[in-house]
Amino acid sequence: MRLWLCIALLSLALCASADRPAIVRAGHFVRDAAGGAWDMYRAYRDMRRANYRGADKYFHARGNYDAAQRGPGGAWAARVISDARENWQSGVSGRGAEDTRADQEANRWGRSGGDPNRYRPAGLPRRY
Repeated sequence: MRLWLCIALLSLALCASADRPAIVRAGHFVRDAAGGAWDMYRAYRDMRRANYRGADKYFHARGNYDAAQRGPGGAWAARVISDARENWQSGVSGRGAEDTRADQEANRWGRSGGDPNRYRPAGLPRRY
């Protein structure tokens, strides 16, 4: 607890002594990262609600695309969340390395600005 308090106070002191534009850029990055995390959650929530076979790659690409459109912070959040999810799922889901590679390809496609509809399966309801 004391260590975290010291780190927080040191960070605050360093930010206070830094030039103003750097603080503003850091604030924008954090705001974009939080928004990107929300975009990733929204895509996951929609994927669970849709419960549509073969649509997971679309939702991976859409979540990453939406997050990356927010800026560098959103793209960073999308990469961290996607990598953590795939690392966790590869050991748990049992779908194999091929599915993980395909998910990561959809994640990269979305983050790079590619149209998520490339992965949209026929018959998926329009609201998604």
